[in-house]
Amino acid sequence: MKNKTGRYSGYIRPFSYISDLLIINIFSYFILSEIFSLYFEVFISLSWIIIALNLNFYEVYRFTKIVAILNNLIKQFVLFTILCYSFLGIYTTDPNPRVIFSFTVLSVLTVGTLKFLVFFSLKKYRAFFGGNYRRVIIGGDGANIKNLSGFFVNNPDYGYVLVKTFSFSSNRHQKIEETFQFVLDNHIDELYVSIHELTRDDIEMLIDFSDNNLKVVKFIPENEEILFANNLKLDYYGYVPVLSMQRTTLHDPITKVFKRTFDIIFSLAVIIGLLSWLVPILAILIKLESKGPVFFKQGRPGIDKSEFFCYKFRSMQINKMTEKEASKNDPRVTKVGKFIRKTSLDEMPQFLNVLLGDMSVVGPRPHLWAQNKVYGNKIKKYMVRHYVKPGITGLAQVKGFRGEIETDEDMINRIKFDVFYIENWSLLLDLKIIVQTVINIFKGEEKAY
Repeated sequence: MKNKTGRYSGYIRPFSYISDLLIINIFSYFILSEIFSLYFEVFISLSWIIIALNLNFYEVYRFTKIVAILNNLIKQFVLFTILCYSFLGIYTTDPNPRVIFSFTVLSVLTVGTLKFLVFFSLKKYRAFFGGNYRRVIIGGDGANIKNLSGFFVNNPDYGYVLVKTFSFSSNRHQKIEETFQFVLDNHIDELYVSIHELTRDDIEMLIDFSDNNLKVVKFIPENEEILFANNLKLDYYGYVPVLSMQRTTLHDPITKVFKRTFDIIFSLAVIIGLLSWLVPILAILIKLESKGPVFFKQGRPGIDKSEFFCYKFRSMQINKMTEKEASKNDPRVTKVGKFIRKTSLDEMPQFLNVLLGDMSVVGPRPHLWAQNKVYGNKIKKYMVRHYVKPGITGLAQVKGFRGEIETDEDMINRIKFDVFYIENWSLLLDLKIIVQTVINIFKGEEKAY
């Protein structure tokens, strides 16, 4: 069987949310049939989700200890039981404590059984078939480095393949550079580096490399260094402490589901309410002025640098310079094209990209592959934008940094706002960007050409 890396959590977590909610709702229907109601179903579903979010109930990783899962399961059971008693105590005249307790016990036991079944099945899959693994390297010489190396080698069920260990005891800077090249040449997924041997500049260099190449970097502290890890997340691989960068809200599974749901609803509304009649009109106008297809599609880098085809209404004459962005008074732009570019109507077909899951309504704009090559290593944190789906509109665009890149400063400002958006996402921020985008369309923008 061919080995596969794969991050299955993207599928397992949504499945867990849905299956757990189905379990508690089905049990409530059969066990609490006398008091079953739509209000109660909504209440227990919301209660379960809110408790789970606060307890990080679904934050289970390959290195998570069984005792930690059991601990969260018990807390989830206790809090969920209390809320169920509270609801039924207020809204029913004669609640039966035994029946309610039976409902919560059976629900949590079933959820827990399913959770452990998935957890141990993945462990067996990694140990016996070698799938769902991470290719890792270790850098450094501390005591915890040796312990971590032993952990990876002696626990194949965790799914880590230790490819190589680097020593930084001499020529540290050169060794770090060699490590970076090795990571790129050998498709390494994660770097584990002893933090006590590094200077602040070394740490920043590692983080920049991680951001620019979409690799995971984690730091191995000695015991005294754990106390200074305020801005890092602390986990334990066996008994080895491991520090990793805190994830943003946009990387939270619940946020991903919420944002995807919003994207589907919003894109469907635009496609049905606007594009259904706009496409035929623009198709006729585009065809009347110039020969060629109505739509223009171009490969762009998306999330994790995976390519997707970005759709637009064709606004230019057919030409061979598709990797060159439009400039002011560009002779390639048609008369119809000038109008639809000025009003941003040329971007409307990208709502199909949103519906297909390649893009989001709001996010960093997808750049050209040529721009990635030019700016990828030139501008700090440029590649961070590939941690999330690209958007039809974004914070940089509503702040005036859209259209042609005339200087490096234009791109630096665009990246600054893209990174700020990723690190400070909220639903309110998305709504503000959408509203400001509509306002800018009617006001007209200087660089919309």
